[in-house]
Formats: sequence, structure tokens, C-alpha cells
Amino acid sequence: MIDESDIRSRIEECVRVQKALLGETALLREIAGIWIESLRRGGKILFFGNGGSAADAQHLACELSGRFYKDRAGLAAVALTVNTSSLTAIGNDFGYDAVFARQLEGLGKPEDVAVGISTSGRSESVLAGLRRAREIGMRRCGFTGRRGGALPDLVDLCLRVDSEETPRIQEGHILAGHVICELVEREMFP
Repeated sequence: MIDESDIRSRIEECVRVQKALLGETALLREIAGIWIESLRRGGKILFFGNGGSAADAQHLACELSGRFYKDRAGLAAVALTVNTSSLTAIGNDFGYDAVFARQLEGLGKPEDVAVGISTSGRSESVLAGLRRAREIGMRRCGFTGRRGGALPDLVDLCLRVDSEETPRIQEGHILAGHVICELVEREMFP
């Protein structure tokens, strides 16, 4: 049974992790800048991850393609996690590690940005997607946790949330993603 002190402990750790993002404001602006540059050149932002990170990919894509604060035109953002036919066919025919790389082969262009999300930085399907994005000539951003695994070496810009706990990392990813989406929206629609 989780008692009140356990609940307080979880909330306090979440607050600590979120406050650590205050040290990443320049990085968040840089990431937003890459996304803005891509969108202005007619590119799109392609998000991908597994499990909770897949949900975060979908969440951030919809903030751009739908609306965030403003009623405005949709922005070109896609989560590679939503087409179950592609995911299952690619997984069946090529192995699960290829599910994002294969989609990027068909959808990715040099003017696009690939955003790989992995709390551990070790998800092979995300890493393979980032490798393919590099081969295509796409800019690459990564969202991961404190250790980062192999992910930081495969991206142009990497947000490392200061935690090793998956829930806290995911909470940091969505806060940072929301800040970036707001920066993009403000710049694209002043």
C-alpha cells in the first residue's frame, strides 16, 4: 500500500525533475528552432517511440498538427506510431527493430526532422530510426533520460531529463515538448 509519504515523495521527485529543465531552456529554444526551420522549408516533424514514448510522440504531433494555444493552420507533424497496419506488417516482415526506419524510408525527406523518444536511449527501433534519418539527411532530435544510452550520439540535439525513473522522464518529456510546441506556435503564428 502506498502511503502519504510515498505520494509526497513521488510528487517531490517530479517537481525536482521539472525544475532541472530550467537549466535546459537554451536547448529547448534550439530544438524549437530546428522544427521551425523545417516547417518553413515545407518539411515535417516525424515523432516516434515505444510504449509511453509512443503516446508522447502522438501527443506532441497532435499539438502541432491540431492546435496548442491558438486557432491557426495545422503544422506538418506525424507520429510514426499510429498506423497499426504498417507497424505490424513491418514488424512481421522485417522485425520490430525496423518499424520506424522503414517508415522513414518512405516518408522522410532531408528537410524533415526526426524526433526519437526513448526514456532509456536504448530502444533499438528508435535508434534504427535515427540512423536511417541520418542516412536520409534529416535533422534529428532526441528525448531521453539521464543516462541516454546510445541515443545522444545519433542526434543533433538531445534533451536528457535528469532522472532514471521512466515515469519522471516521461513527465519531463511532455513538459519540454509542450514548451517547444508553444515556441513553435508563437514563432509560426505571431
